[in-house]
Amino acid sequence: MSDHLKHVSEVTVVSKFGERMREIRLSKDISQLELAKRSGLHRNYISDAERGKRNVSLKCIDKIAFGLGCEVKDLF
Repeated sequence: MSDHLKHVSEVTVVSKFGERMREIRLSKDISQLELAKRSGLHRNYISDAERGKRNVSLKCIDKIAFGLGCEVKDLF
């Protein structure tokens, strides 16, 4: 896979994850600040993740799922 295609693929995955995270958060009527508190992450981290600006680690995905009250698999 070329470097360009690899980069495009990574951006798409990060963006899709953020969109799904935001969708679940809004469906549960949880603010970014509340999700940050529940997950033990900073609100800026949550915001960046939802906007596809941050490549979220597996550990943080687990924390976000906990904060949203869902399973990790629900975020994908």
